[in-house]
Amino acid sequence: MIRAVKLSDAQALCDIYNEYVLNTRITFEELPITVDDMIARITEITKIYPWLVYEHEGSVVGYSYAGKWKERSAYRYSVEAGIYIRSNFLGKGIGTKLTEEVIKELRAMGIHSVICGIAFPNPASERLCEKYGFAKVAHFREVGFKLDQWVDVGYWQLIL
Repeated sequence: MIRAVKLSDAQALCDIYNEYVLNTRITFEELPITVDDMIARITEITKIYPWLVYEHEGSVVGYSYAGKWKERSAYRYSVEAGIYIRSNFLGKGIGTKLTEEVIKELRAMGIHSVICGIAFPNPASERLCEKYGFAKVAHFREVGFKLDQWVDVGYWQLIL
């Protein structure tokens, strides 16, 4: 089941996200975030943008959200989207369902451009973006350093 995020989901979201923080180069955060950090993020983002969770048998196993692309007002119709799925639920179509729903909500809001940043390698995220018509528009070499390795980042864009 997909539903809007609640503040009470913060611990589950931290559990999902911090696995990526500690064990992957998918996010460039290097320190785990706290429940208070997550509550602040949820509160700020959901003032304007969608944040959805995927619930399986009463537990949150994935989430997707969109937020500002840049601060200046001319960017107001562009967002950056993110998605995180509990590792033991990858490959079960949850990312697909969350992506469909977030795009639908963004379109209804009048958003024009959705941007996704992907740290390489991450072929599953690349495939997910391309499945929905996102086009690769940028590739930055060695812009992040995490887990003792330089990491490239690509950007995909979807015009709604």
